[in-house]
Formats: sequence, structure tokens, C-alpha cells
Amino acid sequence: MASIFSRIVAGEIPCYKIAENERYFAFLDISPLTPGHTLVIPKREVDYLFDLDDVEIAEINVFTKRVAVALRKAIPCQRIGSAVIGLEVPHAHIHLIPIQTEKDMLFSNPKLKLSTEEMERIAETVRAQF
Repeated sequence: MASIFSRIVAGEIPCYKIAENERYFAFLDISPLTPGHTLVIPKREVDYLFDLDDVEIAEINVFTKRVAVALRKAIPCQRIGSAVIGLEVPHAHIHLIPIQTEKDMLFSNPKLKLSTEEMERIAETVRAQF
């Protein structure tokens, strides 16, 4: 059975898409730690990020950098934090989180509940910077 992320890539489940190319896809996390919290995934379903081959690791990091640069331009923040945890969904993913302090990166923090309109506005703002 395809992961939820593979179903998002296939268009079976809607998302707030930020960017994509032929191999990688970025979209807003629907349970963000901060506004703009984004997930970057390979389109190819792989459970663990570090199971990607060396070329894919390099490519996903270059793609992730482009997304992070766009996020930082679009979302007022000190930095874009990056985390690879991968326990929530069995599909490799990188979290990009606009942060003011290190505490913004704590995954034990309460998740935000943003409206559809706010999520769409954020996605549009970031896409415009990509």
C-alpha cells in the first residue's frame, strides 16, 4: 500500500504544494510547529532518508536548499531549521521549520491549527519565492 506521501504526490490526497521537480516534492505540513513548516520528500517511495543512494541524497539536499531559501524569504524568521526524524510516515522526509529560537524545533510542542485560508496564503507566498 502506498504511503500517504506517495498518495499526495499522485494527487490522490490534496496538499498545500510548495514546489516539485521530476524527483522531489515539497508541501506544507498540515500539523505545523510554526507557520510555513514544510516537508520535502523524494517522489520515489523510500522508508528512510539515508537509504537513498548518494546521487539522490545530493539532489534532495539541493532541492531542499532551494525550498529553504524560498521559505526564509517568505516567512519572517531567524533561520530555517531542518530535521530528519522519519517516524511518523514510512516515507523519507525532511522537515523545514521557520524558527525564531531552538525551542521552535521541539516536536513535543503543540502543533498549530491553521485555517485553510492561512495555509493557502502561506503556500502561495512561499511558491512566489521559489
